[in-house]
Amino acid sequence: MNLRTTNLRKLNEQTFDVLIVGAGINGAVSAAALSKKGLNVAVIDQGDFAGETSSHSSNLAWGGIKYLESHEYRLVNKLCKSRNHLMESYPSTVQEIRFLTTLQKGFRFPAWFVYAGTLLYWLMGRLFTRFPEFLSSSAIEAREPVIDTSNAQGGFEYSDAFLHDNDARFVFNFIRGAMDNGATVTNYVSAQQAELNDKVWRIQARDEITGELINIHAKSMINACGPFADGFNNVLGVQTDHHHVFSKGVHLIVDKLTTIDKVLAFFASDGRLFFVIPMGQKTCIGTTDDHVQSPNPIATDSDRQFILDNVNALLDLAQPLTLDDVIAERCGVRPLAVQGQSDNADWVQLSRKHAVDVNEDKRLVSIFGGKLTDCINVGNEIAQTIAELDLPLPEPDAKWYGESSAAHKQTFLERARLIGLDALTPSYSSEKLSTRLWRRYDINALQIIDEIQRDPQQAEQLMHNAEYIRAELHYAARREMITKLDDFLRRRSKISMVLRTSEILSSPGLLEACEILFGDEAQSKLAEYKAYITTTGNTY
Repeated sequence: MNLRTTNLRKLNEQTFDVLIVGAGINGAVSAAALSKKGLNVAVIDQGDFAGETSSHSSNLAWGGIKYLESHEYRLVNKLCKSRNHLMESYPSTVQEIRFLTTLQKGFRFPAWFVYAGTLLYWLMGRLFTRFPEFLSSSAIEAREPVIDTSNAQGGFEYSDAFLHDNDARFVFNFIRGAMDNGATVTNYVSAQQAELNDKVWRIQARDEITGELINIHAKSMINACGPFADGFNNVLGVQTDHHHVFSKGVHLIVDKLTTIDKVLAFFASDGRLFFVIPMGQKTCIGTTDDHVQSPNPIATDSDRQFILDNVNALLDLAQPLTLDDVIAERCGVRPLAVQGQSDNADWVQLSRKHAVDVNEDKRLVSIFGGKLTDCINVGNEIAQTIAELDLPLPEPDAKWYGESSAAHKQTFLERARLIGLDALTPSYSSEKLSTRLWRRYDINALQIIDEIQRDPQQAEQLMHNAEYIRAELHYAARREMITKLDDFLRRRSKISMVLRTSEILSSPGLLEACEILFGDEAQSKLAEYKAYITTTGNTY
């Protein structure tokens, strides 16, 4: 019996302290915090973990420098503090990166004035990162010749943070932590209806894989549905103070464009921030920022052309980028929290701050907005909120987040040294295999070491240039609730973000990967993935 089947059975068998509906970043940190603090927690999501907004970000953890322009100083102060805390808590995963920013002539502010803003930002960031530096146009060109400085008035470098792996992987590790703390977590389970009787929620859910109905009982419920939070509250018949408006963001992934591992930052033709983000041997470019009505956006030809036009105008490339250069794309919505009627909101001025609405009579908590940078604060706030709903936390002071200790890391590195793990690192990789495994799996990477020590072939890559070894797939099959092939290729890993679909489908190791992940269902899961690719049109 696999992990998902076991957890599906558990959902029917007990009354939980808390049911969390939605497993994006807000639901994941809520589950990690509450389970570690001793509550009996269940988590369901109608799709995969981090399947929507939490897998379509820019992979940046930043303190909100753009909110200085709208004078939201308290928000910037809070986000800078949160960013620093995240970097301290996850030193192998969330790390400082320099932003090389170029301002064009005629920009709404002179370069020296914007640079003064970076100094204020650095001070508000408690001097935690490297000092900002003002740059002339010639200095920018010397540092990164690919930048077209012909119309530049100058610029600057400042620091924020980024995720080494993808955002969905970071979110999943909170889910994994919740499971390790006893939470019952299941993907592809949707809440169909719910009612409160005798202070217990009775939720009818459906297994989206088999269609079977599941009856879940919980003393409280958290609506962490992200962009679908309003829709779920409508199903519950609950009115809330906050609602969402949506901004669509699209990124394109192409082969590496830069010589330096810095984020190149510009202001696009519409005046909004535009990034060229390093992503290993690839580059992520974008993003768009368009008001949309639906939480289910699609990337359009005009979105793609906007990004290509801007990157071609801002960089001095040997050949202009075209759609043929695109390897993959990200498309999602930013759910922006507004108070009152969302129809009247000025979405352009909205920030990514989160809001929590509480219905004490129903023991229902709804989370609106938010961003990855602030995730630890969200987890702590939700734990406190649930405790105030007459659900005391058995271990209120338990720490639920953060990388394992330096001593644990040293134990892993010593084991890796003894078996010569880093000698197996592919020649094209820019980092050691031991570094990568620790970052992805923390102390659980010892299980992968055990597999390799037992069978050295477990250190072999199945798909060229994917930077995932056979032992990682065995670990994922046991521990990461891979239900569909796309769960692994897109969210537990970033393989489908760095390889073209044609490369993935033609890889000799793909069928073996399916056999490791799905056993006897390998062929049907592969066929399901091919059908999904065709249906979504994601055929780069």
